[in-house]
Amino acid sequence: MSAIHLDAARDLFDQLDAAAAATPPGDTMPRASLDAIADAGLLGLMVPREVGGQELPLADIVDVYEEISRADGSAGWCSFAADCTAAYFGAYLGDAGAEAVFADGVPLMAGQFAPNGTATVEGDELVVDGDYQFGSGIAHASWAGAGVLVTPPDGGNPDYLFACMPVGEVELRGNWDVLGLQATSSFDYGLRGVHIPRNQAFDFFAPIVHRGGPMYTLGVIPLTAAGHAGWALGVTRRVLDELAAIATGTTRMGAPSSLATSERFLFEYGALEGRFRAGRAWVREACAEAEAEAARDGAVSAITANLLREACRNVNQGGADIAREAYLLAGTRALRDGPIQRAFRDLHAGSQHFFASPSAAVDLATSLLAKE
Repeated sequence: MSAIHLDAARDLFDQLDAAAAATPPGDTMPRASLDAIADAGLLGLMVPREVGGQELPLADIVDVYEEISRADGSAGWCSFAADCTAAYFGAYLGDAGAEAVFADGVPLMAGQFAPNGTATVEGDELVVDGDYQFGSGIAHASWAGAGVLVTPPDGGNPDYLFACMPVGEVELRGNWDVLGLQATSSFDYGLRGVHIPRNQAFDFFAPIVHRGGPMYTLGVIPLTAAGHAGWALGVTRRVLDELAAIATGTTRMGAPSSLATSERFLFEYGALEGRFRAGRAWVREACAEAEAEAARDGAVSAITANLLREACRNVNQGGADIAREAYLLAGTRALRDGPIQRAFRDLHAGSQHFFASPSAAVDLATSLLAKE
């Protein structure tokens, strides 16, 4: 099935790319782009089949995320974020909650899941107050999510829950004037006294897999890391493709010939291509090994989870480095608006995310040393 999905994603390239080029800075990506992704059968790639998703192997999911992101970083970002979010709730909610959220099929979901809200318990409901940022794709979403802390009545340690509610119950505040990923509508939003059925929330630290295969035992962090990795690979691939496309017709001032015959350019381009392919191979290896371990053991070790996280960090930060080098190699061709400039901005925006932060390398090293 993965070849069918990849072909469908490739067929969207021209449409998504044209829409991205036509979207004014600060405007959200057009709804038509997300509709095209859904119409192509690319919604719910990570979501359990039991709630209408496709539940592809993790490495195949990453490949499709990569291909969508190659066309447009914002479309790829919103798509993978919605897909990962729906996967959490599809796998980890109990039956009543899943039936409510997936009543009309796999929904478009968005939200920030840092514990920026608090909740009190009233009967079978959570009453949530909180202030959130980075609800990527929330302008087009039908369901919103939020991370909340719930203090037990006995005053013990709070529970850290992921909760979701219809998007009409949140206050959208905008505030997305940024360097890159400009069209993701990653808006601030707030919850004030919002009542959420308890069955529409799950425990972040101890999620129960109610449906779906072994992949879901990886938990929220590794699954999300895979999404970010696919996105970074796609945008980086676009940078390298664009750099190759301009090489023959570009001659830097004072140079005797085009970039394509410059030994310096050829060395730098070849080295960047090698870095990209090495990072991509590691991501695919980490995904396959994590899923195989989950199938064999019913869980993954800390080392395996952290290897997947570090593979993600590597291609996100490496992608920003590759884009910066490509920008310099392309000279004034990259100075003007176009795909290289857009990808440059998007990769540097993505490199600021938690999933591209040093904590992944630190956690991997800590788990490796603990084993020793």
